[in-house]
Order: sequence, then C-alpha cells, then structure tokens
Amino acid sequence: MEVRAMTERLREAEEAVAKLRGELFKVGVVLPSLRVDPVTATSETPCPLVELGRCNLDTAVRLAAALEGARK
Repeated sequence: MEVRAMTERLREAEEAVAKLRGELFKVGVVLPSLRVDPVTATSETPCPLVELGRCNLDTAVRLAAALEGARK
C-alpha cells in the first residue's frame, strides 16, 4: 500500500477513535485504552485496528446499558 493511502487510512482510524471516544463519553463511558493499534497502523494491512482495551466492571455495565438503550 502506498504511503499516502496508509496515511489516509490512519487519519480515518484516528477520526473514528475520536468520534467513538466522544460518543461513549456522552453516555458516561470512558475506555482509557481506546486507541488505534500502533502495530496495524504501521503495517501493510489495509485497515488499522482499533483497540477498545480493558475496562473495569462499572464501565462494562455502563457500556452495556448504553448499547441496550441504543437498541430501544
């Protein structure tokens, strides 16, 4: 993959992470480890992966409630 295309995909991934972080924050969920995976961001893979990371039990419960609320 050419450098410009890789740079664009990384920018898109960073924007997606920022948007996800913002939307999660609005429903009271903070994932401290949320980030673009640095290994896949610099590899030849067509799309970087997003690490959701680890969270504590309270955060998992709030995330589940937010997802449940989104389905209603």
